[in-house]
Amino acid sequence: MSIKAVIFDMDGTVLDTLEDLKNATNAAMKAFGHPTLTLEQVRRYVGNGSRRLIEQALGEGADAAEIERVLAWYVPWYDAHCCVLTRPYPGIPELMEKLKAAGLRQAIVSNKPDAIVRALAADFFPGLAELSVGERESEGVRRKPWPDMLDAARHALGLRREDCLFVGDSEVDVRTAANAGLRCVSVTWGFRSRETLLAAGAETLVDTPEELAALVLGF
Repeated sequence: MSIKAVIFDMDGTVLDTLEDLKNATNAAMKAFGHPTLTLEQVRRYVGNGSRRLIEQALGEGADAAEIERVLAWYVPWYDAHCCVLTRPYPGIPELMEKLKAAGLRQAIVSNKPDAIVRALAADFFPGLAELSVGERESEGVRRKPWPDMLDAARHALGLRREDCLFVGDSEVDVRTAANAGLRCVSVTWGFRSRETLLAAGAETLVDTPEELAALVLGF
C-alpha cells in the first residue's frame, strides 16, 4: 500500500455540522437585526472560515465595522453550541476504524479555530484521528486553501507528500490539496454538489464511506 495516512477535512466530510452552523449564524444575525439565512444559503457559504461566512451572510457591501461586530458575537456563540446537532456522517466511524485496522494513520484538518477542531475531533473520533489541525494564523497556520494545515499535519506525522491522501468535500479542499501537493479524493455527501466539485477540478469522487474505504485500501 503506497498510502500511509489519510488526512480528512472536517465539515462536510467526516462531520455534518451544517445545522449548528446555520443556527449559530442566524443567532448572530438576529442579535444585530439582520435577516436570517436558509440552510441552503449556509451550505453555500461555509468552507472558507468564519469571517467569510459572516461576510456572505451580511451581503456584499456590508460595513467592515458591522462584519467585525457580528463576527465577534458569532465565534464564542458557535464555540459554545457547536455540538448540539453535529454528528459524524453515517459510516464514517466505521470507515475510520477500518482504515486504522489496516495500519493507516489518520488526521483531521479544518478552517475552524484550532481549539474547536481539537475538541470536536476528540469528542467524535477518540482513538481514530491521531491529530487534528485548525486555523491558528498567529502561529503561521493559515486557513485553507493555503497548504499550511496539510503541511502541519503531514509534518507532525513525519510523512512525505506521496505518503498522504487528502479527503474533502469542497472546491476549497480541491485547491488546498493541489497547493499542498497531495492526492485528493472528493466526497459527494457533504456541502457541495458533484457538479461544483467537477467544475473545481476534482478528479476522484466517491459517493459513500464504503466506496472511499475500498478506494483507499486499494492504493
